[in-house]
Amino acid sequence: MIKQEAKVRIQKLRTEINHHRYLYHVLDKQEISDAALDSLKHELVKLEKEWPELITPDSPSQRVGGKALAGFKKVKHPRPILSIEDAFNFTEVAEWQQRNVKLIGQNIKGYFGELKMDGLAMVLTYEQGIFVRATTRGDGLVGEEVTLNIKTIESVPLRLEKVGMSLPERLDIRGEVVITKAELARINRLQEKKGASPFANPRNLAAGTIRQLDPKVTANRRMDFYAFEILTELDLPTHAQVHDLLKNLGFKINPHCRPLSDLAAVDLYIKTWEKKRESLPYQTDGVVIVVDNIAQESILGFIGKSERWMLAFKFPAEQATTRVKDIIVQVGRTGVLTPVAVLEPVTVAGSTVSRATLHNQDEIDRLDIRIGDTVIIQKAGDIIPDVVEVLKRMRPAKAKSFTMPNKCPACGSAVVRKAGEVAHYCSNPHCFAVARERVYHFVSRSALNVMGLGPKIIDQLMDNGLVKDTADLFTLTVDELEPLERFAETSAKKIVEALAGRRKVSLDKFIYA
Repeated sequence: MIKQEAKVRIQKLRTEINHHRYLYHVLDKQEISDAALDSLKHELVKLEKEWPELITPDSPSQRVGGKALAGFKKVKHPRPILSIEDAFNFTEVAEWQQRNVKLIGQNIKGYFGELKMDGLAMVLTYEQGIFVRATTRGDGLVGEEVTLNIKTIESVPLRLEKVGMSLPERLDIRGEVVITKAELARINRLQEKKGASPFANPRNLAAGTIRQLDPKVTANRRMDFYAFEILTELDLPTHAQVHDLLKNLGFKINPHCRPLSDLAAVDLYIKTWEKKRESLPYQTDGVVIVVDNIAQESILGFIGKSERWMLAFKFPAEQATTRVKDIIVQVGRTGVLTPVAVLEPVTVAGSTVSRATLHNQDEIDRLDIRIGDTVIIQKAGDIIPDVVEVLKRMRPAKAKSFTMPNKCPACGSAVVRKAGEVAHYCSNPHCFAVARERVYHFVSRSALNVMGLGPKIIDQLMDNGLVKDTADLFTLTVDELEPLERFAETSAKKIVEALAGRRKVSLDKFIYA
């Protein structure tokens, strides 16, 4: 086969493979068998190996890269990726609508309902119809580029379908990376075979998968991408038409999204999916209600870190009953002592919960919670475990009451409670538990975000006397780290380099850390 023949054949193969990708992932149709599609892909890969100069970035063969990444670079979003205001009952939905009507001085011209899938927010960038970049939401202003990993997701088009309208050279698409409950179960079975910890829920698995430095690991986990917004300004009158365009461009759209004429329709949509959400293949913790008319969206704009024209209705938190095995006390970085209930492990909202904060002694007294009690726990907003009620009729005869200790459980110093405050404090300003929590916070993702330096490693460093406070982190050497358990020269170098990279940070990050 001469080069020109190979070029024509390669293009035909790409077109055919992309056609079947669109049918399968967007339209839920299948014209040929998986084996036949694999055969087409195999022929394409074989021809591209023979003629590597004909490989293009948008070729279906380029979904899985060969080399692992050294890290993820930061990317500024084309516009802020704002958060969504939450509502926990329909009264709050009605109040949101009334505020919006008052702001624009006219009735809302309909709504658009979307399921709030529990995944990882992502922005995909296309230039002249070709996929060039994927960026995590990050802090809403700056995210991390994860292009090679997102390329492995079959439902992400590498080249946009042609549509009957003029589009800007660059398109930024917002959506959600999702892993099904079935895939979570499959991966966790593999984790158990390896003796590794299981993932708590699909979102944690999605986040961990997307941040893999080796795209081949990502490719072996079956993820999906659902698009729901075009960040680039387009001359489209409604959000519903944006969804139609996304589908025509080749993106997978949640099939349960739909226009809603008024608040009564919104209420019915919420109630319907609150009942049916367990039947979905993926986890969802609510629905998103959007003002459908884009001109009205533009007038409403945003306030603080939230768009005024969209609202997330959170389903009531899932609840479960379990038994309190013990109540322990944790010392935080400010010296506050927090009582924590140690629970019989139980699944709530898809996560295994074995502990719940009891906040303070006043809250323990209010609940009248005792060791041995059976309690109802829930995850507020499906996130934070909380004890909401004690089932006192099930209280055993030997249930033990609890009071905060007089001495710090970490250093043995006196515990004090300041007048007018609910918190108990360790009186020792040099308490090693306080210092440990400060170091945990200092390197955490929300503070300096030092990659590879988590609580277990910090425990080793502090237990071996290498670190006493945050300043000591920056004096660590490879020679000091290498002898520690589970360390080698490479991992020691990575820690030292990660710390060196955080010597200069923005003032706000430093103050927060």
